[in-house]
Amino acid sequence: MDEFSVVLRARKFVREAGPVKIPPSIESYVHHIGGILRHEKDLPDDEPGYSFENNGKHFVCVNKKDSEKRRRFTACHEIAHIVLGLPSEHSSIPSWSYVKRPKNEILCDVFAAELLLPKQLFEPMVQEEQIGFPAIDELGRRFLASTTATGSRYAMVMDAPCAFVLSEKGVIRYASRSKSLREAGGWIPPRIEVPPESLSAALRTSGSATGPKEVAADVWFSDWRRGGVVLEEARYLKSWDQTLTLLWFEDEEVPPLLCEGREVEDEDPFLPELDGILPWPGKRRRR
Repeated sequence: MDEFSVVLRARKFVREAGPVKIPPSIESYVHHIGGILRHEKDLPDDEPGYSFENNGKHFVCVNKKDSEKRRRFTACHEIAHIVLGLPSEHSSIPSWSYVKRPKNEILCDVFAAELLLPKQLFEPMVQEEQIGFPAIDELGRRFLASTTATGSRYAMVMDAPCAFVLSEKGVIRYASRSKSLREAGGWIPPRIEVPPESLSAALRTSGSATGPKEVAADVWFSDWRRGGVVLEEARYLKSWDQTLTLLWFEDEEVPPLLCEGREVEDEDPFLPELDGILPWPGKRRRR
């Protein structure tokens, strides 16, 4: 099972459950699987929740001591295990950590984010906002979702070319990219160090770097053949040693391809056959 198939399953589940309000009702999701939601007060602080089946009934249990946002995510994560049929791989690794996080747990996180921030409700609101962390904060507040979950979904559904990157202990763990950036070849490899020239690296080192900051696009994107600069904003979560990074092009357009140092248009005979990306119309939602 891969991330794409998980997203399709999650969106099918959402259509069937039919959330019609913001934030979506977690109870309605649990009810849709014929389950019961329980808030457990005796769970250890580092255990967000679990699920089990008894006499044909699914029980979704969350840690009552956690924040409401955390409890909502945990419930959706456990629903994912049930719907996808993926066994839990909870271990000594903290639930918030992406270091050596098992694949099943990552896929269930993807499913949970789709439930918390349903595409049909979330996407129209994303397109109305100016790109930046303030927009992610506001959307997270309205949908009762964490900055990490909201930022990942925000980049995924955004029309403009942008990316949301999560790094931990100075190493990139996960990158969510908009469709336009993926089609333009904006690849951010996981399991490599955060670029030392980036705002994110400076913020983790000093704790006082400010943004947005202009950074050459090829600092972040591997094998980037389009030139240009991106705007970079970052948040550093010191208690977890995690950095959240948002990248986007100021004019919201992918730069043209470069061939031996010169720009080429799509009709240029030297344009590689495997890349026929049309420039996206710029909306120029400047901050």
